[in-house]
Amino acid sequence: MDFETIQLDNQDGIALITLNRPEVLNALNDQMEEDLTRAFRIVQEDSKIRALVMTGAGRGFCAGGDIKEMGKYTALEVKEKLQKIHRFLSTLLNLERPVIVGVNGVAAGAGFSLALCGDLLIVSEGAKFTAAFVKVGLVPDYGGLYLLPRLVGLIRAKEIFFTGRMISAMEAKEMGFVNHVVPPEDVLRTAMEKARELAQGPSVAIGMMKRILNRSLDWDFPTVCDQEALAQSICCQTDDHREGIAAFLEKKSPHFTAR
Repeated sequence: MDFETIQLDNQDGIALITLNRPEVLNALNDQMEEDLTRAFRIVQEDSKIRALVMTGAGRGFCAGGDIKEMGKYTALEVKEKLQKIHRFLSTLLNLERPVIVGVNGVAAGAGFSLALCGDLLIVSEGAKFTAAFVKVGLVPDYGGLYLLPRLVGLIRAKEIFFTGRMISAMEAKEMGFVNHVVPPEDVLRTAMEKARELAQGPSVAIGMMKRILNRSLDWDFPTVCDQEALAQSICCQTDDHREGIAAFLEKKSPHFTAR
């Protein structure tokens, strides 16, 4: 399927979404948001896709919202636009398959928030993050106010949002919202390798883990335990569970196939 501002490829069950406006550091405009909405829906509905990788073309991951489109909306239009965006972000966050984000350069503003939607972040040594909303008199969006405090804690999130300062790749790793920092030329390769590794896992179990973990900080202990019990009762009936037991007893690597 053709898109104007992104590329969507399927490489043996690994979906690769590339933000493709390199001339503006992949800034998010209305068309890119429409394209991402369609792409996330395609990935969600294709049961053969077992992992998703997202990255940016050119020198950056995403420079955030396109400044040229800012200021043209009424207050009501801004609210409606963001409500629409948050629906497609929910599709991404609730995708019960691993999402690996390869940050190949700057991730600013909404681009920073979009990167945080990944389950794992593979980041270039030269990448930088900034929640630059405060620089233009705005509050964070694209779910940033929800995502960042859960990854770095409330105090750090406030400092990052209030100042809009640049955060290096290594500082991001130290803060805990980046998994691996690699040379620039290795970002996509490493992200794809990680996706293939996770795609070989028991996808039902991984999907249920993700669903529970995404909500675990909002639930109390009994609720999480109830969800664990429900998920385990489903997973124990899958072919992947039976394959895992058989492989363990036979001292070989399991071959998981079920969704």
